[in-house]
Amino acid sequence: MKKYKPQHARLLFIDRRIHEKSYPNCSSLAAEYEVSTKTIQRDIEYMRFELNAPLEYSARERGFYYTEEQYQLPAMDIRESDLFAIYLADKLLAQYEGTPIHDSLRSVFRKIENALPDSAPARPGGQDRFTVFPPFATVILPEVLAAVFDGLRTSTRLEILYRSPGGEPAWRQVDPYHGVRFEGDWYLVGHCHLRDAIRTFSLARMAEVRKRREQFTLPDRFDFRRLTGSHFGVHWGPEETEVRIHFSRQAADYVRERQWHPTQAIDEQADGSLILTLTVNHLLELRRWILSWGDAARVLAPVSLAEEVRAIARRMADPDRRDSPVDWPGRP
Repeated sequence: MKKYKPQHARLLFIDRRIHEKSYPNCSSLAAEYEVSTKTIQRDIEYMRFELNAPLEYSARERGFYYTEEQYQLPAMDIRESDLFAIYLADKLLAQYEGTPIHDSLRSVFRKIENALPDSAPARPGGQDRFTVFPPFATVILPEVLAAVFDGLRTSTRLEILYRSPGGEPAWRQVDPYHGVRFEGDWYLVGHCHLRDAIRTFSLARMAEVRKRREQFTLPDRFDFRRLTGSHFGVHWGPEETEVRIHFSRQAADYVRERQWHPTQAIDEQADGSLILTLTVNHLLELRRWILSWGDAARVLAPVSLAEEVRAIARRMADPDRRDSPVDWPGRP
């Protein structure tokens, strides 16, 4: 059954009559607006339950009134560009499905849509003409995500059963400082009491999360942007490295089309290829990114990174290889 959606102009009419303190009822409103009594009854219910209007019926006056005289209907001065932005934001919300914020934001979008005038379509052209393909996402337990979000919201210490890559699960106490969404994954940045340092934790590696009673105050010295600096991905370090990568003519257009890093500089070559220069403070994810380009990318500097990429490429092509000796990020 299609959800009831009132005409916005009619709601304004009902609101105006109630503010006049004339105690209108469904019959009088229906007669004046020339609609059925049932339509007005639906409007009244919509105002009460969808718009949270403080409406009451006075048996003595035989009509409706506001228990809060200052109440105003939500403003609906929305332009066409605003509608389009809301529509796209609703589409982009798909990538957060399964998170605590998804249902809440979806509810907000539905309320906005339901409160729109009939003349304002929720979809451009009245059709569903956009699709958003969400990035590949890690599998995160819903209760883990909810507990971490709650810890961030309330500044409450968490106890986390965490498994580092290649390790066994172990309990950690963490003060949650900052949440990070990156390429379909969720990460928690916080003070690890075991290491007595700020560490980054993948929510996909959390088997269980418990809230503790202790609360904390976010240190004044914590600045996520300053901490991560010239990072490439979700890992960062104290030292910066200038990296120069040559991209073939066939890949050059793809490289030009994006802003890969705030520090990037492109040096065009006579043959249509280019050299991309970045200054980063961690090489792990940059190394993976370079390898994803195959033979279209070649590391020019630093030499150590070029040798690492070359060694990994050789091992990738070796069917008899054993586990890779290449370092993964250090355990948090």
